[in-house]
Amino acid sequence: MTKIALINSSVQQKNYTGFILKIIENELIKKNFSVINIRLKRFNLPFPGGEIDNDNSSEMRDLLNSANAYIIACPEYNGSFTAKLKLMIENSGYPSALKGKPVGLVGLASGVLGATKSLEQLRTVCSHLGCYVLPRVVSVAQVEKQFDDFGNCINATIRNDIQLAATNMISYLDSLKSL
Repeated sequence: MTKIALINSSVQQKNYTGFILKIIENELIKKNFSVINIRLKRFNLPFPGGEIDNDNSSEMRDLLNSANAYIIACPEYNGSFTAKLKLMIENSGYPSALKGKPVGLVGLASGVLGATKSLEQLRTVCSHLGCYVLPRVVSVAQVEKQFDDFGNCINATIRNDIQLAATNMISYLDSLKSL
């Protein structure tokens, strides 16, 4: 069974990134894909060349290596992706555990432009790692207005866009089977 890792790079306790990934997870499960949820907040990741107590980066690498594809969801912080996501990338091994695998990107932001800046940067980094970055990214603007207090998306257009992240990955993986 094809395993798709959903990577939540937010470090907030209650976060919109998780709400978005839940919608994607539901779509993938409907199509009988296996989902691995990776919440980066739970990993203690050192800076490159550094050492820290309770380093569990090897557990994170095992999860990354077990996946056939990834959907990375990331809030935009100060015009870029999160520091925790950068640490995941730095601790994903060399060559990266993500190399040679498809990656879908989803960004979210409070502003009206969405996560365009961070998604651009993340696409560049993932391409440099040797990932097959899917051409269509999803950017959710004014994210606080798109969900209720229970994590339900209240905007049908936004919900469809988020679901598209899952269907694009499914379509890409299906096209590989026909080669």
